[in-house]
Amino acid sequence: MKVNSLLAITAAAFAISLPAVAAPDADAAMKLQKESGCTKCHSVDKDKKGPAYQKVAAKYKGKADGEAKVTDFVTKSPKIKMDGSEEEHKAVASKDAGQVKNMVQWILAQ
Repeated sequence: MKVNSLLAITAAAFAISLPAVAAPDADAAMKLQKESGCTKCHSVDKDKKGPAYQKVAAKYKGKADGEAKVTDFVTKSPKIKMDGSEEEHKAVASKDAGQVKNMVQWILAQ
C-alpha cells in the first residue's frame, strides 16, 4: 500500500514539473505568413501554386527532423519546381527565430 502511494505521489510530482507545451500562436503565424507573401501560394486545406499546409504537416508528421526541414525550407530559399519550371522559394520575412519557429509549428499542427 505504501509503495502505491509513493508511486502516485512521485508520478504527480513529475507531471507537475514537466514544462507546459504551448500551442503555436495562430494569429502571429498568420500575420507572418501574410507579411511574407506565403498566402499567395499556400492555404491551410487547399493546394494553390504550392501545397496546402495540411499536406506539408502530413508529410513531416512524426519525423524527428520535420520541424528542422520546414524551417530550412522557409528560411533558406531553396529551388522549387512549379508548373514545369524551377524558381526560388521566397524566404520568410523575419529573422526572429521565435517568430519563425512559431510559424513552422503552426504549419505542422495543421
